Amino acid sequence: MIVNFSIQNFGSIKDKQTLSFEADASEHLEDTYVVHTAGKRLLKLALIYGANASGKTTVLKALDFLRNLVVNPKEMKYHSLKFSPFLFDKKTILQPSFLSIEFVQNSICYLYEVKFTHQSILSEKLISGEVIVYSRETSTEKLLTEISFGNKITISDNEKKTLEINTLHNNTVLGGYLKTNVDIDILKEVVNWFKFHLKPIILSHTILDNFVTRNIDKGDIEKQSIIDILSKADFHISDISIKKVIEDITDYSFEELSKKGVKDLKPIDHIEIAFKHFVKGNQYALPFELESEGTKRFYGFAGLLALLIKTPTILSIDELESSLHPDLYTHFLLSFLQNAQHSQLIATTHNRELLGDTDIFRNDVIWFTDKGEDCATQLYSLADFDTSTIKNILNAYKIGKFSAIPRLSDTFIDVTQ
Repeated sequence: MIVNFSIQNFGSIKDKQTLSFEADASEHLEDTYVVHTAGKRLLKLALIYGANASGKTTVLKALDFLRNLVVNPKEMKYHSLKFSPFLFDKKTILQPSFLSIEFVQNSICYLYEVKFTHQSILSEKLISGEVIVYSRETSTEKLLTEISFGNKITISDNEKKTLEINTLHNNTVLGGYLKTNVDIDILKEVVNWFKFHLKPIILSHTILDNFVTRNIDKGDIEKQSIIDILSKADFHISDISIKKVIEDITDYSFEELSKKGVKDLKPIDHIEIAFKHFVKGNQYALPFELESEGTKRFYGFAGLLALLIKTPTILSIDELESSLHPDLYTHFLLSFLQNAQHSQLIATTHNRELLGDTDIFRNDVIWFTDKGEDCATQLYSLADFDTSTIKNILNAYKIGKFSAIPRLSDTFIDVTQ
């Protein structure tokens, strides 16, 4: 589980901003929102509100970028790191960017920090508890990596040298470890957290149905769990039909046959999905492509929910409300909170209805992004405000009490100019 995630000079974020999952002193909805682990009280949820282009998605993309630095290391030393520093300041364009994440894995707290430019990982540090596991520096002239290990790791000189050689100047040490034939338990533990627990970002246009169907087909997600989740969400779906269909070469188009030799064409298989609906005592099968966009979207979310409940997982979802009715949006969140034990959800959203009911949310899970005069993103929590005298959080947000809303002008447009 994530404890804190900090970002500096990345995208629209200029100065260091921190998204924290550490619960405040409030015991409101403690059993629903708070997980006790490694001596900490950690929140399962962070919802980020803000105007368009205020930097909400930047927070999620920074986390996804950090994951990719670890699990998808560059293969060639001339490959650059694809990101943008803060571009509205002549100084920050030339300065390194910085990301750090504090997280708990198997009841042990880790802190991982990395400083980087487009060209190189300049420095890197991994701390377990209060002890340094390793630190790394890169020579900007020779572009060579030097790693210093603490007492937590026993490693031979040859293994250390091999790891340094495999850790290219544009790789993290964790990424270099993935390419090195050495077995270091603590590095394996951390890499596995990034690879298997911290999942890639889910954008509003991300197609989830293939992911869910593949996992059902492999047995990683139980089909009945998906049916139950869809049923509870009032979709009247009684069963899901999943069929593998093999296309022979005769199914190829004339254009495909002309581009390839017939001998190069191989039968391919794809999966056809149909939802079975029980209506007035009769069951009808409807092909997946004929279902509404909301049904398709929630089928994907049902798979995510099953994953969050079954396995400790961290998901980042951009525009959580996309294609979902507000009631269904709230239903998804509450289903996650009440059933998932050690998973976390980070989501950007424009759905404000949740803020109208303090009986179902805590102040410390609500975050805002806002831009100042320098166009830099500021990230802050509702818990930073004294809301004791505010009767309705939603109305207070609407009138700009917490900022993080569009600064709109009048609606008159002079078309004569």
